[in-house]
Amino acid sequence: MSGLTDITTLAVGIALSVTGCSSQNLTREEVPPCIKQVIEQMQAENVRNPPGSVWQYQYNGQTVYYIPAYCCDLPSQLLDSACNLICSPDGGYTGAGDGRCVDFFERRQNEKLIWQDSRK
Repeated sequence: MSGLTDITTLAVGIALSVTGCSSQNLTREEVPPCIKQVIEQMQAENVRNPPGSVWQYQYNGQTVYYIPAYCCDLPSQLLDSACNLICSPDGGYTGAGDGRCVDFFERRQNEKLIWQDSRK
């Protein structure tokens, strides 16, 4: 049975290193499936500069996921746990997002890094 345990431990270790998780981050099991898909999609793309990341917060009484803008005039994304777009808090042509959640940065709480791309 120890061989199976070793393989399981190895598989978990590989999964955590691939996703960029560390001890202060949520485990893959705690992340909603659609957020896992967002991360997998970002991993399949070219490396972003700055590196892609996904952050979890509490905002307006719900758990939300913030994906920072990574280039030019692209907006950031604030998603609910079903990956519905709530708003774009920043980025875009003006840098101020879409104006639908102007209080996000002041009211967000309980910041947790879910994933950050460690590729170079």
